[in-house]
Amino acid sequence: MRPHDNRAWFLVLPALALLGLVGALPLLAVINYGFHDIFSLTDVYWVGPQWFTDILQSDRFLASLGRSLLFSTLALAIQVPLGIGVALLLLGYGRQAVWGLMLVALPLVVPWNMIPMFWLGLIDAKGGLLGPGLAAIGFDWKFTGWHTWALILAVDTWHWLGLVVVLAYAGLSAIPSAYMQAAAIDGASRWAMFRHIQLPKIAGALAIVFLLRFVDSFMIYTEAFAINAGGPDDATRFLTLELGEEIKGFSYGQAAARATLYFLIVLAVVWAFVAATREREE
Repeated sequence: MRPHDNRAWFLVLPALALLGLVGALPLLAVINYGFHDIFSLTDVYWVGPQWFTDILQSDRFLASLGRSLLFSTLALAIQVPLGIGVALLLLGYGRQAVWGLMLVALPLVVPWNMIPMFWLGLIDAKGGLLGPGLAAIGFDWKFTGWHTWALILAVDTWHWLGLVVVLAYAGLSAIPSAYMQAAAIDGASRWAMFRHIQLPKIAGALAIVFLLRFVDSFMIYTEAFAINAGGPDDATRFLTLELGEEIKGFSYGQAAARATLYFLIVLAVVWAFVAATREREE
């Protein structure tokens, strides 16, 4: 029997080397800094796991972790069903659906720092397009916690819904029309066709959507900071906002430890997701 040829892996070595240079080395440096108290590049003192212990025992950290997990859960619960619904709607337009896909994908190319500024101008009570109407119904995102949550969720959904729609549409478009025609002849309802034909066929695309959207929503920073900087009364103080405060306060050792913990949390969730996906496939 002809031996298996693995020489193709040599073609991947340049990419692996680049990944190690821009990914692995900075990560190891951050982990190392988490065990030190850093005053300057020359004043670095070993403190062991002190920063990690202080963070894990902090009620503030646990509260921020809960908010971040809740925000990711709400973002997925809103954006995934809505994105699938829009993709199903566009599927009925045939070739004309490309215009709808371009429209929903347009926010993906908007610079991150411009998105909260655009929305704050949109809801401005004096000159914003939506401002007077929202003010009339008592919407106060500056001093009401759940109003701020609603605004940040709306901004995040506007920004990332296009990704869900595009991936869901791609999966739905790949389903042979013969499947749907056969189900229609058998008298299957629209919901039954979606439940037993379309949804299983796009499960792979949805898995990528869940993974990407969880990681990104869990690490949200720009929108939350620009809109209300964690307020009111720490209602939107997520994990990333605390990390940003420590970096701005030059607490590099503690910030490195916090960043390492965030990385481990995300890594654990991704590992659990991959394990669950493999178990489902098997």
